[in-house]
Amino acid sequence: MTTTSTFSFTHRPLIPFAHDYLHGDSEPVHQHDCAQLLHSLSGVVRVDTVKGCWVVPPGRGVWLPAGTLHSLRITGQVAARTLFIDPLARADLPASCQIVQISPLLRELILASLTLPESYQPGSRDERVYELILDEIRTMPVLPFHLPEPESGPLRSLCQQIRQTPGEGWNSAQAASLTSMSERTLNRRFQQQTGLSYGEWVRRARLMESLLRLAQGQPVLRVALDLGYGSHSAFTAMFRRVMGISPSDYFKDT
Repeated sequence: MTTTSTFSFTHRPLIPFAHDYLHGDSEPVHQHDCAQLLHSLSGVVRVDTVKGCWVVPPGRGVWLPAGTLHSLRITGQVAARTLFIDPLARADLPASCQIVQISPLLRELILASLTLPESYQPGSRDERVYELILDEIRTMPVLPFHLPEPESGPLRSLCQQIRQTPGEGWNSAQAASLTSMSERTLNRRFQQQTGLSYGEWVRRARLMESLLRLAQGQPVLRVALDLGYGSHSAFTAMFRRVMGISPSDYFKDT
């Protein structure tokens, strides 16, 4: 039976919550009757839904609309700061799951909200903090840390194999043979069902796996070789292109 958490927004439009997780912690499938913004100050959170998985690197967040069935898996020491948000608080809140950039301003507002009283006076500073948080949520940039799940059985099976052995070559000819499709059909169906080309899906799967391994403290060279990159520099170039920082510096600075 799926657990549903319920919240009351009688006095305020959002409810802040702080929780620290240990490496290896998890939460089974559950849902909330409200929207959720989970911000990770440290460590990595993997969020799984029926539509795919989202990996939350440190310093980023994941947005989950009300009623989204999801589970959590924790890598590293995760300091999670969460907002449970009245889905009617704004008309244009995000309508789908997404990994988002948390601006320095929003980060500080989230931390400040943890100290605010449940009730406040109209026009007060407390009210303005809550309202500014909602304004900032509407402008959060979306990041490419979502690994969409294809709909068809053969492609879902292929994706499961790729996730289990991300360091294999996994060229499109090999994948097409495993699914009894032509390469053209494979790429067309991947694009139709996931919004990504086959090659981009594989690259994203490797990036997300690298975030989990780096959060465990694995050396960059080992991660690079295990994920099929020919050298430290090739992996670093890919990581820097997507993340804007080298893998050796990423977990040091976040």
